[in-house]
Amino acid sequence: MWLNPPYGRQIGKWVQKAYEESRKPGTVVVCLIPARTDTAWFHDYCLPYGRIEFIRGRVRFGGSQYDAPFPSMVVVFKAEEVNT
Repeated sequence: MWLNPPYGRQIGKWVQKAYEESRKPGTVVVCLIPARTDTAWFHDYCLPYGRIEFIRGRVRFGGSQYDAPFPSMVVVFKAEEVNT
C-alpha cells in the first residue's frame, strides 16, 4: 500500500492508520511523509515500528517549479520490521 497523505494537522491520524493496517498479514505500507522527528506521531509509530529512510535534499512534485519547503522521509511499515 502506498501513502502520501495530506501534510496538515491530521497527518498523525494517517500515520497511525498506516501502522495499524500494516499489522494485517501480508500488508506492507510505504509512506512518503515530512521528516518531522519532533512530533508525537514520529515517536509513537515511525521510530519504533517503521523502517525509515531520509531523503537527501527536498522533493519536487510533478512539474512544480519549487521544492517542498521541508525535508521528507520514506517510512515502511511491515509486520516483521521493528526497530530495536
